[in-house]
Amino acid sequence: MNNIIVGVDLAKNVIQVCIYSNQKVRSNTEMTTSKFTEWLANSAPVMIVFEACGTSNYWKQKALSLGHDARLISPNLVKSIRQNQKTDENDALAIVQASLLPNVTFIAGKSIEQQQLQSMLRLRELCVKQKTASYNQLVALLSEFNIKVSNRNGGLKGTIEAVLEDADNGFSVEFRQALQMACVQFSSIVQSIAVYDTCLENALESHSDCKKLLQLEGVGTLNAINLYIALGCAELSVFKKGKNAKLIDLKSVN
Repeated sequence: MNNIIVGVDLAKNVIQVCIYSNQKVRSNTEMTTSKFTEWLANSAPVMIVFEACGTSNYWKQKALSLGHDARLISPNLVKSIRQNQKTDENDALAIVQASLLPNVTFIAGKSIEQQQLQSMLRLRELCVKQKTASYNQLVALLSEFNIKVSNRNGGLKGTIEAVLEDADNGFSVEFRQALQMACVQFSSIVQSIAVYDTCLENALESHSDCKKLLQLEGVGTLNAINLYIALGCAELSVFKKGKNAKLIDLKSVN
């Protein structure tokens, strides 16, 4: 590696690249994503600093795969350094300046494996929220007809099935169809959560570091994966000592 530092601002449609060396800005240019990819592939290994954002993990992984020293930096730190108005050029320069601060702490970022695990967790979390919202709405609607949902009558699904089978409750054909569709949608959400659980359990089996976290008392599949992502187990250099686990009030695993 040479003494060149490259600050990269990942804007929505373009990428701003500020090249800095020997205390001078050598260039601060705008590139398309394809042009930046080409530049990464053709440039000698340098230190590249990305402002942490939605796509920064991808670009960090890309730069690392091409031999660069890629790092992520906090957007709040960049904001505190930036001078003048907010522009892509000023942001890219501020990224460089922030990276030069003494004792600056870079963000570890996520590996592609961690990103995939986190995405599965978020999809599951969305389904859980949808399940809760759907359940609460259906229970409230049924209660307006003095129909109570309880485990004794088969829960929500059993209650709806009983309502649909009751020919004397005065419900119209249209309402029955709507209620049946709502029940199908609710059941589909429940099945989706089960699929996500299976995906996460299978994924955990293939990650030895993540699997070790199951040894912790009270830690199941979901907590193990969340801890794996938070602690950066895929990047062992992030947490070098067992005492770092105090951050989450846990004892280290041997």
